[in-house]
Amino acid sequence: MERATRGLAVATVGALLLVGTLVAGAATAPDIGVADAEQRQTLVGSQGGGPGWHDHGSVYLLTGDEMEWREDSADSYFDVTMRDDGTVLAGFMHSGYEEECGPYETPCTKTGFRIIDPGAGEDPEVVEEFAFPVRSQSNSEIHDVEHLASGEYLLTDMDSERLVAVRDGEVTWQWNASELYTAPEDPTRRDWLHINDVDVINESHYLVSVRNANQLVIVERGEGAVEVINEDDDDATDERCQVRGEQLVPDADGDVRCGDPEVLDHQHNPQWLGEGAVLVADSDNDRVVELHRNESTGEWEPAWTLTRAEGLDLNWPRDADRLDNGNTLVTDTLNQRLFEITPNGTVVWSHETPRIPYEAERLPEGERAGAQPYDGNSTVTDPGDGVPVLSTGMTVLRAVAPGTPYWFGEAHLGLSLLGVVLIVGGGIDRWRA
Repeated sequence: MERATRGLAVATVGALLLVGTLVAGAATAPDIGVADAEQRQTLVGSQGGGPGWHDHGSVYLLTGDEMEWREDSADSYFDVTMRDDGTVLAGFMHSGYEEECGPYETPCTKTGFRIIDPGAGEDPEVVEEFAFPVRSQSNSEIHDVEHLASGEYLLTDMDSERLVAVRDGEVTWQWNASELYTAPEDPTRRDWLHINDVDVINESHYLVSVRNANQLVIVERGEGAVEVINEDDDDATDERCQVRGEQLVPDADGDVRCGDPEVLDHQHNPQWLGEGAVLVADSDNDRVVELHRNESTGEWEPAWTLTRAEGLDLNWPRDADRLDNGNTLVTDTLNQRLFEITPNGTVVWSHETPRIPYEAERLPEGERAGAQPYDGNSTVTDPGDGVPVLSTGMTVLRAVAPGTPYWFGEAHLGLSLLGVVLIVGGGIDRWRA
């Protein structure tokens, strides 16, 4: 009887802790959403939700906070660009194809790009598609596509880890990352480099994000890699380059090619601001950082860092664009929000997204090479260090349950887990009694 009473008491404490954590967290959550008197237009590529975030993908246009139109026929959408003719170019991934699956069994997954016509007051329509089959839904997607002045489309092929240009469905040029990084026997069988973005600096030079190496690479067409931002550090240990416990493939000397994670850590969507300046969504560091090249040392160093907005720490941001007005548009992925912020940290617009956003563009300007860099060396708030185990736990939780409230952080997770442990432990005590 005494054991049963003790078990009930422990379970009750656990239940109160769990409920109290959730109620207090919701009650004290910072507000997301700043009124938009200017009625800004923002184009959004949404990866979606569900397991692996490969479900309910969409492309949509916001005017202020109002959704003007939405196209949602793909499992996931990624980078989006509004073209001069009003159509939208979007990287995508979709499963369930029954034809032209190459070496893979049907139904298969394909990735590539689509051109979407928003229409005039009607439902948007996919009017063109270029796609090819891939081995897996995960880490094989075309995250970015650029329409070149030559008429070619330039894609980041994460499946084969290359840049590839196509015209009329035919490959016209490619750069294989194996020219710089030592490749595994078959890159399609693992998440090797995760090349996730390419931007056109000029007609011959491209800025490439090699996520798993913590590096940005400038590739010259016809010449290959001509510069690496966040070059390998000879003093670093290989453990820092692990991706979910799996290391990158060593080079010929047995060393792993990887940049300093304190400079960049699994970044997304860099924007070339101009010679010697780049803006990056530094995802695993939960920040947006502007890097400038030190003219004396040649090293790239932080000149502006953003880690917090609207009273909320950034959580795995995946896009940051410097706007014509000097502000920065941020896609804060795991907080499921978009916001525009001034250089000193004032949020002038924000929007809570319905699912996991990948990238956003402010119209009519869009993201492009060449924008206003910031002067000086400043940090806009510092959230401090998280708890490593709980940080990983939050990443896993949001991957499994994208609907987790934006305010639910590491402290809430820790207290909730403790509450669950007490409830289960108390229940076991009562059952054994």
